[in-house]
Amino acid sequence: MSGRNSADFNMRAHWPAPGEGTFRTILEQRANTDPDHPFCVWEGGQLTVRELHERSTKLANALLDLGIGKGDVVALMLDQHAEHIIALYACAQIGVARTSVNVNAKGDYLSLLLADARPRVLIAETTYRPLLDQALGETEIAHVIWNDDSGTGQLDRLIEGGATTPPALSAGPDDPLVINYTSGTTGAPKKFSRSDRVVQIGSIGCLLIGEMEPGDVLLFWEPLYHGAGHQTVFAAIMEKLTLAMVPRFSASRFWDQARRFNATKIHYIGGILPILLKQPARDNDRDHAVKVAWGAGCPEDIGEEFERRFGVTVNEGYGLSEVANYVSINVGGPRGSIGKPLPWFSVRIIDDGEQDVPQGETGEIVVKGKSEGHTSVSLNKVQTRTQAGWIKTGDLGRFDENGYLFFTGRKSDSLRRRGENVSAWEVERIVARHPSVEECALVGVDSGLGAGDDDLKLFVKLKPQEMLEPLDLIQWCEDKMPYFQIPRYVDFTQEFPKTPSQRIRKAELSRSIDDCWDIQNSGYILKR
Repeated sequence: MSGRNSADFNMRAHWPAPGEGTFRTILEQRANTDPDHPFCVWEGGQLTVRELHERSTKLANALLDLGIGKGDVVALMLDQHAEHIIALYACAQIGVARTSVNVNAKGDYLSLLLADARPRVLIAETTYRPLLDQALGETEIAHVIWNDDSGTGQLDRLIEGGATTPPALSAGPDDPLVINYTSGTTGAPKKFSRSDRVVQIGSIGCLLIGEMEPGDVLLFWEPLYHGAGHQTVFAAIMEKLTLAMVPRFSASRFWDQARRFNATKIHYIGGILPILLKQPARDNDRDHAVKVAWGAGCPEDIGEEFERRFGVTVNEGYGLSEVANYVSINVGGPRGSIGKPLPWFSVRIIDDGEQDVPQGETGEIVVKGKSEGHTSVSLNKVQTRTQAGWIKTGDLGRFDENGYLFFTGRKSDSLRRRGENVSAWEVERIVARHPSVEECALVGVDSGLGAGDDDLKLFVKLKPQEMLEPLDLIQWCEDKMPYFQIPRYVDFTQEFPKTPSQRIRKAELSRSIDDCWDIQNSGYILKR
C-alpha cells in the first residue's frame, strides 16, 4: 500500500503552485496590485503591503552591503513588531536563511543555539543585550544590530540606509528560508531547514484550513519566533489578508481584542482552545465577527464545546516541524479527524514491523513528500525514517473507511500498566473536563515491577480559587475511564513548564513519588 492520497482541495487560481515563484516575487506582485492594503495592523499603527515591500527591500540591500550571501545565516531575537516582519521578508527576498531565537532563551541553551547556528548577522532587541553578551562567549558574529523602540536605533538606521532598487541577490524556490530549532516537549531540540517551496506549501495549508477569503482579518497573537507565527506571516501575503497583531496571547483579553480589530479568523495551537473555554462565561461570548478557528491539537469534545459557546467553526489539521506546518487538514470532514493529506504528501499507518495496519486500527503515522523538495530537511540527523524512506512522526493514528486520518496520541506518551496500554492523551483529555481543572499532564513513574511497567502520576493545575481533593478527582474519573487508566499519584501544581506553543514540557515534570498523593495510602479501593 503506497499511502492514502490527498483529497480535492479548493485551490485558488491566484495562488502560485509551490516553486512557481518565491516569496520575493509574490510580495512584488502584491505590491503592484494591492499596495495600500493593510498587511498588518496594531494598536496605534499599520504596515501596508507597499511599505512592507519597500522597507524589506531596503533591509535586504543593507544586509547585502554587509557582505551577506548565500549560505550565511541571519539570527533574529526580536519582539512582536513590524520590524520583525520586515526582517523576515528581507531575508526571504535574497534567499538567506533566517533562524529565529526564542526571546525567553537564556544561559546554556542560548549559548549552544548561537554556537550551532553560527549566524553572520544577529538582529536583537537591546533589552536582551545582557543575556546575549553572556551567551555569545567565544562565538564570533560579524555584525550585531540592536533594535529599540526609539525609531532611531541601529535597525531603523540600517533599513533607512538601504537602497530601494531590487536586490542583486535573488531567492530560489529551494533555497533555505528557515533554519530553526524545535522547542519539543522531550529531548534535545531538533534542527531543520525549510525551503521557500516548503514554506509556500505550509502557507497554502494555512489558507485552506482557515477557509481564508480576501479581506479576512486574522487575530495574530503567535510569537514571531515560533514556526506557526512565521508561517502565518508568509501565508498573509499569498491572499489579501490583514494580520491584527497583539503583543502576546491573553486569554482574558482575547475576545475583546478580536472585537477591537473586527477579526474574522483565529488560530490556535495546543491548549489554546481549552484555556479560552476555562474563562468565565460572558453575555457577549458570541458578539464578534470570528467565523473560523484553525489550527492543531484540539480534542473532539473541546471543538464541539468551543463551537457551541462561541459560535465559531473549528477546523483541525496536522503537521510537524520535520515535514511541514500542515500535512493534512480537515474542512467539513468528520468531527475529531485531522483530515486528509494535502496534495504534496502521502500518509500511511504502520506497525512496529513497518507494515501497514488494517483500516481502522491504530499505528504510527508516517509521511512522505511526493517530491524530494516537499518536506523540511533535518540538519542534525535526528529524523527517523523507515527503510523505504518514509518519515516516522512518533504520532499514533488511524484511518477511517473514507480515508480520514484520526490522531490517537504520541507513541512516546503510550504507557504500559499491568499489561494494559494507556494513552496519556486519552487520560488527560478526560481529566481536563473536570470543572475545577485548568490543565493536567500524565506521566509514567517507576512501578517497582521492572522495565516495561509504569504507575501513573497525574499533575493538575486548578482554576483560580478552586479547591479539589485528590480522591474526589479519582472518584470523578472512575465512571469515565477504565480502572487501569486511573492515576495512582496526584500532584497539584501552580504552573506547568511550557513550550512557546503552550505545550507542556513533560520531561521537566518530577517523577518523584515521595511528595504527592498516593491512592494506595488513602485506603480507597478502585471499582472494576
